[in-house]
Amino acid sequence: MLKDITIGQYFPGDSPIHRMDSRVKIVLNILFVVVLFIGRNFYALGLCAIFVMLVYALSGIRYSLILKSLRPILPLIIFTGLLNLFFIKSTLEDESPIFEWYFLKIYPEGAYTSVFMIVRIVSLIIGMSLLTYTTSPITLTDAIEALLSPLKKIKFPSHELAMMMTIALRYIPILIEETDRIMSAQKARGATLDSGGLHKRAKALIPIMIPLFVSAFKHANELAMAMECRCYTGGEGRTRLRQLKTSYVDYIAILVMLCIVGGVIAINVMT
Repeated sequence: MLKDITIGQYFPGDSPIHRMDSRVKIVLNILFVVVLFIGRNFYALGLCAIFVMLVYALSGIRYSLILKSLRPILPLIIFTGLLNLFFIKSTLEDESPIFEWYFLKIYPEGAYTSVFMIVRIVSLIIGMSLLTYTTSPITLTDAIEALLSPLKKIKFPSHELAMMMTIALRYIPILIEETDRIMSAQKARGATLDSGGLHKRAKALIPIMIPLFVSAFKHANELAMAMECRCYTGGEGRTRLRQLKTSYVDYIAILVMLCIVGGVIAINVMT
């Protein structure tokens, strides 16, 4: 299960999506989230889903990776769907439930909302994941710093914030691998981590969390020493090996996203 988590991983490539300006990709991702939440029906979400699938095809990222990345958060998606399914009541007083079992009742409006929220969450996850899949951590740091650079006028530490965000994102796969290694070592010593009740499973996590925290602090200390050895003193006076530049691909992507925004708004108005 832990090996299926792909959040924060980067998959090198030479596709048009990989070559896009990372600043544009961040802005378009934010705009995509906004579009997902202003869409009020399945037609709008369907348009967004088609757009995401086309972008994945252009990026060269395998569709199987989408299913692999969704598998670890499947319990959260199911839990969200069940909450909307059973706890959303009908707005019509005379509407009867489509399913009833003791105190549990499912109304058509609850079923519709449940499926709608699941589709929205899945589209959000696979859409946002594409940013880290096609953008290297260094380029992502430069892009975040560039977008936050206007805040430097009010003494905002944009470089330090961008560095912390990128390091945290980059270390997610490393900590996942470390957790999987610790769990395998504990199982080899006879520990039972996947059986028993909730209390027993929670208690079994203690021998995992302590080595994980020790390993995380060790990685942090090694990273700090490496940055000090390279005379890292913050963003003041730093230069970049690769300068961020926009190209015609970025302008085409912006135009397409504006068309998606216009399409979603038009769908909301007409339906």
